[in-house]
Amino acid sequence: MEATSPISVQQSLNLQDQTPEFSPKPSPLKKNFVTSLMEAATLRTPSFKEDTYFISNLKASEKKALQELKDKLIAASHGPNSMWGIPLLGGDERADVILLKFLRARDFRVQDSLNMLQKCLSWRKDFDADGIVEEDLGFKELEGVVAYMHAYDREGHPVCYNAYGIFKDREMYERIFGDDEKLKKFLRWRVQVLEKGIKLLHFKPGGINSIIQVTDLKDMPKRELRVASNHILSLFQDNYPEMVARKIFINVPWYFTLLYSMFSPFLTQRTKSKFVISKEGNVAETLYKFIRPEDVPVQYGGLSRPSDVLNGPPKPASEFTVKGGEKVNIQIEGIEAGATISWDIVVGSWELEYSAEFVPNAEGSYTIAVDKQRRIAANEEAIHNSFTAREAGKMVLSVDNTSSRKRKVAAYRYLVRKSTSIV
Repeated sequence: MEATSPISVQQSLNLQDQTPEFSPKPSPLKKNFVTSLMEAATLRTPSFKEDTYFISNLKASEKKALQELKDKLIAASHGPNSMWGIPLLGGDERADVILLKFLRARDFRVQDSLNMLQKCLSWRKDFDADGIVEEDLGFKELEGVVAYMHAYDREGHPVCYNAYGIFKDREMYERIFGDDEKLKKFLRWRVQVLEKGIKLLHFKPGGINSIIQVTDLKDMPKRELRVASNHILSLFQDNYPEMVARKIFINVPWYFTLLYSMFSPFLTQRTKSKFVISKEGNVAETLYKFIRPEDVPVQYGGLSRPSDVLNGPPKPASEFTVKGGEKVNIQIEGIEAGATISWDIVVGSWELEYSAEFVPNAEGSYTIAVDKQRRIAANEEAIHNSFTAREAGKMVLSVDNTSSRKRKVAAYRYLVRKSTSIV
């Protein structure tokens, strides 16, 4: 049950009219060094364009390189070779996707690509990577917190979230990384998470053949995790070429941008085009560009909660923008007596007023304050609530941004259930 035009906007005159006409306009603040670096990193390159893996789209030199790699692999093989359950020789088009990933990682230098492929096959055998998904490695406390697959982006790529802020706790850090054996076990678990994501890929020309990585840098203890991070990066670069379509860094501290500006000249244009960098306070707006709100975890300004998977595919959300100086009212009409309405609503980096009220249709009936007006802090997650109407009317959800000049992204969804059926 959807309202025809559910959103109405009220603009505040306070912000726009607080400066008299004769007052000189304030001069813009000068950008400091860190701000300039942040903008440079954010706007530096065009977005990454993923390969289609259609053989017909390859250049003649690339087709030749693919055939040469197959010939060299046949000559060097002492038995059947497979990766992710796909035989690398025998004409399977899925194998072409894998071989092209190794060629792309080495700029179509055939011998270098063969060496990388052979080392990867050897590593997978020694590491028992094919059977790792089924192992119980005992990291239940890290699941859904440190590294986990969660939903898909707007194009259908599986999304992997990474957040290492939990390790700022010294006790937790020692429990996971206290010695070499613990580190090896953690690395095995981290590979397991990636392998679970790879199982969701198509390995098919024109299909979804890579994942999205979202890395939360908030509270990340960079010095302590340096060894683990280097191991993870090395494993992934050597054995999972072209498996990441985009790397989104969120809650980025100033020093990360500084480091990026230093190392950026040494990165290829292709690598840089995969990077998206978002500072703290801009997380939801960044993620919404690539991932639908109903698929973004609640801790990052989305509507998705861990328990949602038990209820099947998420109900799509409607996105809207709350400009600075505006109050937005979402009116959900046509609610019948006895019906129950449930809703979720979130505004990225809240810091505004929210309220919800039920307005009966009948004259003389009183409006009911379902959620009294209150200020929502920046770190609060999406609101989820429900209300059973005793009489027909409409629900009005209000977000008041009149005390701010900053534009904010937002999303909401709702479901109306009659007493005997779902609408």
